[in-house]
Amino acid sequence: MNRSSRYSKLFMIPIVFGAAMLVFTFLTPQVFAQEHATADAGLNKSLLAIAAAIAIAAGLIGTGIAQQGIGAAGMGIIAEKPEKFGQVLFFFVIPETLWIIGFVLGIILLLGIL
Repeated sequence: MNRSSRYSKLFMIPIVFGAAMLVFTFLTPQVFAQEHATADAGLNKSLLAIAAAIAIAAGLIGTGIAQQGIGAAGMGIIAEKPEKFGQVLFFFVIPETLWIIGFVLGIILLLGIL
């Protein structure tokens, strides 16, 4: 696998995640506008639950894909230079913000804050 295709996959994850956030953010007011009908209330809540699940899952998948390369390279660095452990750990933890953002967005969608 050449370097450009690897980077294109890494850049696609935040783009897809951001697009999903925008779509569900713009769909949420329409869903709540229709909520006055009692027959559609159950459907609206299930759509919001699906949106929250997609947001959380996208954050988790993005974190896993980002950390796979960092972890493999980090183990090689630590094997050769053990004093670089703190720096490798810092770079390994940075992608964790993706799942935190996905989790917060899922909670926002489920609680109807937006």
